[in-house]
Amino acid sequence: MSKDPTLSIVLTIVQGGTYVRDFLEAVHSFQDPPPLDVIVPYDASVADVAQYAEAYPEVNFLDLGTITPIRAITSEAGKHELYDRRRSAGLAAAKGDIIGILEDRGLPQGDWARTIVRLYAETGRNVIGGAIECMEPVSTLNWAFYVTDFGRYGRPFETGPADWVSDVNLTYSRKALDETKHLWKDRYHEPIVHWYLIDRGEELLLSNEVVVHHRRPKTTFRELLPERFDWGRLFGEIRVRNQSTGKRLALIAAGPLIPPVLWLRHYRIQKSKGRGGRYLKALPYVMLLTTAWTLGEVWGYITKRP
Repeated sequence: MSKDPTLSIVLTIVQGGTYVRDFLEAVHSFQDPPPLDVIVPYDASVADVAQYAEAYPEVNFLDLGTITPIRAITSEAGKHELYDRRRSAGLAAAKGDIIGILEDRGLPQGDWARTIVRLYAETGRNVIGGAIECMEPVSTLNWAFYVTDFGRYGRPFETGPADWVSDVNLTYSRKALDETKHLWKDRYHEPIVHWYLIDRGEELLLSNEVVVHHRRPKTTFRELLPERFDWGRLFGEIRVRNQSTGKRLALIAAGPLIPPVLWLRHYRIQKSKGRGGRYLKALPYVMLLTTAWTLGEVWGYITKRP
């Protein structure tokens, strides 16, 4: 790797609109960045983001045209498929020696790019993920969502090997990206890529120095419960895609145990970070969100459909 490698950043549009603009402003304000290759893949459903192309001529706004997902484009499952396909197209277009995946709800810290380049040089790793901080203030429900999705990535934590790193704050070496292209060329799924690399001896690194600040508009149960169910269903389908019938049936049978295990796990994580009391106040919300996720996950086991 050269002394100052090119860093590609693939932006996943989740919120869209001004969130994309704010993200690009954060990238524009990076401190001492390496050469950047910023890619914003978009399809017809979020075509309005192209309005920012003139203001950011250095950014590759990648027009994917119309994408028709398997499920309705208005459903949470349909939206997730669009996220996955945008990521895939962005990864294919990336030219960098290091390739990052970020999303428009997560604003990278000013030292994000320079820190990533340094860590690749220092560690020799091929997959590095980072911290995801909750941008305050947030409602109790929004914080409960953050805990159930990103709680393990909130600081403080020690940098080190990890079983999970999130595609909200994630980077690959060119080597890792090229070796897994057959897995993400149509639709990117973080667990599939990472399980493949781990099976081949790769060790994922989770760093507390690489930080994004996650912000989500104030949400409601009406929005979150279908999202949790559909995203859980996708994870369930992915998890059993190559499993034996016996293993799949065992996972289905264990389904009722998943929510209480998650409640306890989330509590232990938040307590270790000094937020145990806040977690207990949010527990009713956490219970509803994790139960919705589990119902979806088990349904994914049963149907084997994303």
